[in-house]
Amino acid sequence: MNKLIHFRINGQEKEMLVDVGESLVDMLRNKLFLTGVKKGCEVGECGACTVIIDGETYDSCIYLAAWADGKDIRTVESLAQKNGELSKVQKAFVEEGAVQCGFCTPGILMTATNLLEKGNDYSDAELQKKLSGHLCRCTGYQNILVAVKEAMKE
Repeated sequence: MNKLIHFRINGQEKEMLVDVGESLVDMLRNKLFLTGVKKGCEVGECGACTVIIDGETYDSCIYLAAWADGKDIRTVESLAQKNGELSKVQKAFVEEGAVQCGFCTPGILMTATNLLEKGNDYSDAELQKKLSGHLCRCTGYQNILVAVKEAMKE
């Protein structure tokens, strides 16, 4: 069964016919070609598919595309400026060497962006807990935490 949905993706209004059982990650990657959203575990455990929906982070692999009706969705593609300049968080990740293979990075960037936009000051322990929904097999997380803290300073 299909459903016609209307939503905003990275600032653009869209209308799309989706299967009611289709995941948001599949819609984003296969129909909108937003391949920055990574398809990892497909059960909401790794965080690679994290997007921001109406100001909150969600694992798009366990969020149905049909639920996106009327929502404002942001993916990692929305972070860089129109002139190609990186966001504060992206710059901090580059400067602090918080990226290795890069598979987990888009999801972590979205969570970090959401944390910065909330405007709170987080302790190291709070940041570790807030980022705990992301699995990274390369970095050991230290540079990621440093990068998020650096972005928060600005």
